[in-house]
Amino acid sequence: MGGLREVAAPFVVPGPSGVTVRTRLKGLTVVDETVLYLVGDLLGSLASRDLRARCSAGLEHDSGQWAERKRVLTAESSSRWAGSVTKAIHDQWALARRGQLAHVHSLQAGVRTIRHRLSLPVGEKGSRHAPGGYRSRKEWFAKSRRLRVLEDRLRAARADWQAGAVRVVRGGKRLLNTRHHLEAAHLTHEQWRARWQAGRRFLEADGESGKRFGNETIRVTPDGEVSLKLPAPLAHLANAPHGRYVLAAKASFAHRGEQWADRVTSNRAVAYHIHEDADRGRWYLTASWTIPPTRTVPLETARANGLIGVDTNADHLAAWRLDRHGNPLGEPLRFGYDLTGTASHRDAQVRHALIRLLHWARRHGLAIAVEDLDFTGETSREKHGGRKRFRKLISGMPVSRLRARLVSMTAELGIPVIAVDPAYTSRWGAQHWQKPLTGKTRKTTRHDAAAVAIGRRALGHPIRRRTAPPRTHQSDGCGHRTVQAEPVAPGREGNRPRVPGPRTRSVGAGRGANAVDQNAQHRPGRSAEHESWQQDSLPLSL
Repeated sequence: MGGLREVAAPFVVPGPSGVTVRTRLKGLTVVDETVLYLVGDLLGSLASRDLRARCSAGLEHDSGQWAERKRVLTAESSSRWAGSVTKAIHDQWALARRGQLAHVHSLQAGVRTIRHRLSLPVGEKGSRHAPGGYRSRKEWFAKSRRLRVLEDRLRAARADWQAGAVRVVRGGKRLLNTRHHLEAAHLTHEQWRARWQAGRRFLEADGESGKRFGNETIRVTPDGEVSLKLPAPLAHLANAPHGRYVLAAKASFAHRGEQWADRVTSNRAVAYHIHEDADRGRWYLTASWTIPPTRTVPLETARANGLIGVDTNADHLAAWRLDRHGNPLGEPLRFGYDLTGTASHRDAQVRHALIRLLHWARRHGLAIAVEDLDFTGETSREKHGGRKRFRKLISGMPVSRLRARLVSMTAELGIPVIAVDPAYTSRWGAQHWQKPLTGKTRKTTRHDAAAVAIGRRALGHPIRRRTAPPRTHQSDGCGHRTVQAEPVAPGREGNRPRVPGPRTRSVGAGRGANAVDQNAQHRPGRSAEHESWQQDSLPLSL
């Protein structure tokens, strides 16, 4: 294919494996908040100690050490809280381990790119598949020094990976570093301390199927009553039997409330997490549970009525509807979002854009085609050099957040999602579709053309637009009619389906000329199907 990489086949994205809903705990008294502070701080200190023990064990950790960690925590809290703490700490250690491996791969890619560019002459041009040399001797020298720095970092990261040593901060590394830059963060020491303590508290418990209301540690009844099993050192604070404390606030889930009520009524497992928003002074309750994987529809079924091709960009979603033959219908739509501000604001912007897209798809009963994007290896400064604006552009695209939101929201509405390979969609879309779809009243952008290319690839059609036949409609005048009629196309000269009834004034039904038979063409020296042929008699004399 002239150096082009192989394009992966499209596939229907499977549905989510879990559900998470959140509600605010309104009406908490001062005593309730005090109890939550005490319980969270106590369990948070135990979690910090357990994290240190887990990190010290490294790769030698086994089930016996896990059981020993749980026994130590049980003596200072309870068996249920100890189980929740050890499992959460183990998951946190595993997450840090995966992040460490991703960091090693990123450093390897940077070292490999710099070595390649340093081996080339200064000023040598690059290609689409490989970068060229550096632009000046000054840049070459600076990158040679950076290569030594990256090699040292890679050596240290590999040593930590092989030894099983990870560096984890309960509360977050970013918040920890903010302590040294309070003026730049516009925070006082008291505000930072409140965030730090809120991030290090531990108030979460896994669900247990068969237990009352699906969770014995943090119990929420169908009518919204929230109660906690107090640890042994705080058992004197109980206001309910069996060492439990009942909060004055009532919990009600506006989203998926019926599903949650069905689970707790049937005593199926539901995990809960209580946390505080230190900036607003509010407490929230998060409920989560696993769901069986939804059965994805076959690919051909999702393609049956056409689909909507969606191109993801840094500030909007470009979408265009296509029929099942790959033809664009109607006008393209654009769903914008603003990714500046806080994380909650960005998440709300993405969710609002997806809601409008899904309402459009549901109204027409169509599937959605998106690119299977992953920029984890594309944002390196070594890959794109001085193209800072481009690096910032692709780094700001909400790829993972949009993918997670889209999969969960489409599963709820029953809309299939088809993922396609993102290779060359923007380039080929602009090449084959941007100009033909531009008119006097419509200006087609490069992103709109990319949405058409994504939709055609999801439908199984080539991105290249079908060209018009020649004006003469004859192969001897202008060659073959379309790009589909190449020698490799089977049946390109096959018979066309017959249409009942007479097709011309002089030819009856069923007596049409056959385009395959060259003798059927009205050409000099050729006979036609509807003309009679008779051999002339030989002359008897001159």
